Amino acid sequence: MKEKSKKKPVLIVLGVILALIAVIVTVLAVNASRNMKAMNAMIDQGLNEVKAHYTLTPCDAGAYTDQTMYGVMKFHTEQYEVENLGNLSVMTTNMGMMQMVSFMITPFEKNVPLCTLDFMYIMGNRKSYVEFYDLAGNTESAEYDGVIDALRETGQHYADVPELELSETWYDSLLSVVMHKSLTGKEEERNTALFCDMLKAYLDASAALPQCTPEEAAAQLDKTENYSNGLIEKGGVSTDAFKKAFGEETTRDFFNKVFFGTDRYRETP
Repeated sequence: MKEKSKKKPVLIVLGVILALIAVIVTVLAVNASRNMKAMNAMIDQGLNEVKAHYTLTPCDAGAYTDQTMYGVMKFHTEQYEVENLGNLSVMTTNMGMMQMVSFMITPFEKNVPLCTLDFMYIMGNRKSYVEFYDLAGNTESAEYDGVIDALRETGQHYADVPELELSETWYDSLLSVVMHKSLTGKEEERNTALFCDMLKAYLDASAALPQCTPEEAAAQLDKTENYSNGLIEKGGVSTDAFKKAFGEETTRDFFNKVFFGTDRYRETP
């Protein structure tokens, strides 16, 4: 009888632990599903916004379409040619507790900054990283200043949203317009509006500009390659993770062929 009485509390504890694990798994699955739905809807709006300004043509990302890091972190990347503007890459991942999209436009044919929109969904929290990099061929022109002014004006609509505190990086000097915001799942509509408004301001401004001169396009490509190489050589949070998982050579190849798409423009006469 004593042996049975000892086993009973142990079984109860195990049952409680298993029940808690089941609850945690269920909560993670529900949040992941909800966040993926919100994220994919936002991406669709972003792609439609690009299509409203430019002709968008899908490209074959080949082996880089789906990549798995450490056997559990799966990255899906779609690449597009934005006619008369440049390269668009949309990379998403679902890691259970966190979902993320990196929506990046690398311009090669318009004198505008590189646009990165990185949005993270961490359970009921939202971390939004909006960054525009001064990699244009001519950053001293009045037209370029007009683009930056339009982005800053739009960004002011979100001045009340709390800013995230981030460590300094080597590429901070390349940034012109920067927004690192923190929102909650209850503010999903505003989080999506932040993404769409900044993207629309960028596309409106770029569509109004003429094509780059050959000299500007060449300078822009050089600056973009220097930045891409700098991430690999000097470091970056996501870049470091990719290098550790896939190696420097594969990471550089992914950046050049798909993520930034510099190879295609370097090969164009």
